[in-house]
Amino acid sequence: QVQLMESGGDSVEAGGSLRLSCAASGYPSIPYCMAWFRQSPGKEREKVATIRVDGRTTYIDSVKGRFTIDHGKPKSNVFLQMNGLKPEDAAVYYCAASPNTCGLSMSPIYWGRGTQVTVSS
Repeated sequence: QVQLMESGGDSVEAGGSLRLSCAASGYPSIPYCMAWFRQSPGKEREKVATIRVDGRTTYIDSVKGRFTIDHGKPKSNVFLQMNGLKPEDAAVYYCAASPNTCGLSMSPIYWGRGTQVTVSS
């Protein structure tokens, strides 16, 4: 049974940084694609960043230059380094994985339960 476990969410002031972690367990092999999504109250869940098994990454425009997604060791662990946080970044952040889709067309099969990020102005 595949499980994704996020950690690292916290409350920070605008301009601050956080590093989110996601640990995958029970995966039969290295996940083809892992991603971070986020959802804030009243808004749809949006895909923030993806990373393919070969290291190729994608980001939504609003986080480019501020957020970095990268693999840990093993590659079933992923991180999201968030710098220059803004109040609009506040959301529940979810880790997700897919065995066969990535980037803009990624359709997750597995989801974590989320970790809360709060950004005060």
